[in-house]
Amino acid sequence: MTGKAASSEVRLVMLNPGHFHAALVQKRMLEGVSPQVHVYAPEGPELRDYLSRIEAFNCRKTDPTQWETIVYASPDYLEALLRDHAGNVLVAAGNNRLKTQYLKAAVDAGFHVLADKPMCIDTEGWQLLRAAFESAANHDVLLYDIMTERFEITSILQRELMNNRELFGELSKGSADQPAITKESVHHLSKSVAGRPLQRPPWYFDVSQQGEGIVDVTTHLVDLVMWICFPEEPIDYASQIQLLRARRWATPVTQPEFERVTGLSEFPAYLQNAVQDGVVRCFCNGEMSYALKGVHVRISVSWNYEAPQGGGDTHESRVCGSKADVVIHQGKAQNYQPELYLEPVQADNRLWEKALQEFFPSIQTRFPGVELRKQDRQWHLLIPGSYRVGHEAHFSQVTEKYLQFLKEGKLPDWEVPNMIAKYYTTAKALELAKSSS
Repeated sequence: MTGKAASSEVRLVMLNPGHFHAALVQKRMLEGVSPQVHVYAPEGPELRDYLSRIEAFNCRKTDPTQWETIVYASPDYLEALLRDHAGNVLVAAGNNRLKTQYLKAAVDAGFHVLADKPMCIDTEGWQLLRAAFESAANHDVLLYDIMTERFEITSILQRELMNNRELFGELSKGSADQPAITKESVHHLSKSVAGRPLQRPPWYFDVSQQGEGIVDVTTHLVDLVMWICFPEEPIDYASQIQLLRARRWATPVTQPEFERVTGLSEFPAYLQNAVQDGVVRCFCNGEMSYALKGVHVRISVSWNYEAPQGGGDTHESRVCGSKADVVIHQGKAQNYQPELYLEPVQADNRLWEKALQEFFPSIQTRFPGVELRKQDRQWHLLIPGSYRVGHEAHFSQVTEKYLQFLKEGKLPDWEVPNMIAKYYTTAKALELAKSSS
């Protein structure tokens, strides 16, 4: 997508920042971005939580920020935002029920837009999202989503390794029962963010507002499959994606657990249809199998209430090649830290090991400090802590990448078709899961 370059100074406008991801975009000051930020939202706890996070960033002892917030808190916040046009880059991270409509209205009004995932939560939303991308092109603005996992070091190195044919070979095709690519992530409803317990808005447990798990966190995993396995290749959703199977299931949340995370002592009325025997059933789990350019993929996301002692969110990934698999583990054995491994198809293959030893110095040149250690039949990449900046820091990295696109006045040619393909995959998976349940 091409567009007009942003003016010399980016002026942020925050639209109904109901998700803590909105604040993480501002966790540190960004070059070329005005410290003055206009916020349009309804009055309520979500706005207060966002403002308190920004204040905490401003007041911290180490590397404090200097954000100045100008708040318009009123039920007509969207109309006021479009009328005032107080900035040139809109950030949307909050309730997903109306998010796609917000994106369309914003680009229609000439805003560049940086949106938290998911950009849409169902097939109807996907159709509107396609229209939003068309409008963005017509209005010369850039519409982009926040794909933080592209900045996780194990994902970056997985991409580097599998695109070396001497080591990885050819990407396997796999089958529906034995896919060539698997990605699984486990998340937790109760957690801490930026050093304090996370209080989620109660609508987070309403899938009609947040979206089901199969269209939410899976967005990252679907994106990584394209980004890692078919780098910078535009994907045609109509001819290159085939949904095969999908399923969904619920995580039960008791009233005390709900109160602990949201602060509410009772389930709100809009959740009553999901309550059975005093427990709300939240369909935040999902699995899908599909073929992408003939390669079989399985993606799974599940949510537990809270992590085991010392644990956290996890990511497991395997990409199968004709010569080796590139694998990410993040379990107890890895102290819940993502670790990357190479698993050659043939044990004690001296030619393969020679190719690895010849190639690895190029990895060390680009990523100084990364080391290689053989463990039984696999090779473990030892990654220094300096590369492990954490999920929260990735929001600034995505924003900096987006700011560079704004300076250039365009997105890479493959980004828009792949965003459309990504949300086609998740929306169709939801359709399939509902029809199969």
